[in-house]
Amino acid sequence: QVQLVESGGGLVQPGESLRLSCTASGASGVIFRAYAMGWYRQAPGKQRELVAHITSGGITNYADSVKGRFTISRDNAKNTVYLQMNSLKPEDTAVYYCNAKLFSATIWPWGQGTQVTVSS
Repeated sequence: QVQLVESGGGLVQPGESLRLSCTASGASGVIFRAYAMGWYRQAPGKQRELVAHITSGGITNYADSVKGRFTISRDNAKNTVYLQMNSLKPEDTAVYYCNAKLFSATIWPWGQGTQVTVSS
């Protein structure tokens, strides 16, 4: 059973940065590197949304709201995907999750996520 473990969240002021990590424990390296990976977020009272996506080949895509500020990357040797978040805004406040994805579907059970709070 694959377990997704997200970390790196915290409380920061607007304009600051955070780097999130997500490790897929229990997944074989072959399986992990075969999947596209996504970072999602869910703000209070809102639906979970995809904010960044990286294919198995390293092609990235971002939601318009984070384009130019967030960078997704992956280390297949560590079964880990990262989200570098710069110039954070209060509207980025949410619980952040990762998952493997196939088109619009997610593959593994959701982890607990990591809370990001941006506030002055």
